[in-house]
Amino acid sequence: MNNILDLEQKMCEPSVSLIRDLSLLDGDIMILGVGGKMGPTLAKLAKNAVNASQNPKRIYAVSRFSKGSLQRELEGCGIETIAADLMDDQQLKELPDVKNIIYMVGHKFGTTGNEHFTWAMNAYLPGRVAERFKNSRIVSFSTGNVYPLSPVVNGGVSEEHPTGPVGEYAQSCLGRERVFTYFSHKYNIPQLHFRLNYAIDLRYGVLLEIAKAVKEGKPVDVTMGHANVIWQGDANEMAIRSLLYCSSPPETLNVTGPETMSIRWAAERFGELFNTKPYIIGKEQNTALLSNASKAHKLFGYPSVTIREMIEWTAGWIENDGEVIDKPTHFQEREGKF
Repeated sequence: MNNILDLEQKMCEPSVSLIRDLSLLDGDIMILGVGGKMGPTLAKLAKNAVNASQNPKRIYAVSRFSKGSLQRELEGCGIETIAADLMDDQQLKELPDVKNIIYMVGHKFGTTGNEHFTWAMNAYLPGRVAERFKNSRIVSFSTGNVYPLSPVVNGGVSEEHPTGPVGEYAQSCLGRERVFTYFSHKYNIPQLHFRLNYAIDLRYGVLLEIAKAVKEGKPVDVTMGHANVIWQGDANEMAIRSLLYCSSPPETLNVTGPETMSIRWAAERFGELFNTKPYIIGKEQNTALLSNASKAHKLFGYPSVTIREMIEWTAGWIENDGEVIDKPTHFQEREGKF
């Protein structure tokens, strides 16, 4: 893949399974917070799957759309856009009644020093949204950060593991889940908490950060020695298909790739592709932020894009000076400070 058109075509191509599941799903779909890193391709994937299914439905995309050309871009794909500030009660109230909600709103970077805003976005707003859409089913994006660091030898924690968020961002994300859960119990709202660990788009992500460091001869810190990653197209597909698995009380799903990826190993693979030796610093700790996503794999199958493919595509993207989104993951963070 050498350009954004090729990249998005790959990420937005629906599988037979997604087309089938959308044919089984009743009602239209509305994506709240579509303007983030994953939202645009999720909306396009949903629209492409609907176009290929035997059960036509409308796809709505909601964001402030305060800058850039995303609104026109989505409308050009046949997606119905709504410019709205969800923190404004009147604008929230005026959104159309839609049966299926994918909630992607959240705030992470810039939390330190502005904790109150993060809590408002991540834990207060979900309650307002749940009140507004009490007659819908809701898939809410969450994060593996709600778990504590766990021993690498365990291969990641499953959904049965107790939560233990480190830092205010992660705490507020658990707050989002708890508030949504409260309203699920109150109104019998079918929900699913989508705990995602490190989606990979060639324009950003853990692998891009490692690859750029190797290519530029900069240090790769392996103190946080392991991570989980998943192709963004696969994560988006699982999010849409999760609408069929919402329940009350809410279902919880870890979503990531099957590997416990060594950061050192990934750096070495990029070194081979770039014909250079990675500059490794630090020493791997025996704990990391890791999730076991076997439950999601049972429901949806293994991701269609492998870790080797992601590494090769990322290296090629850098070699061809592909566009980069300057939003680092901070996957190395062990103290929860974002």
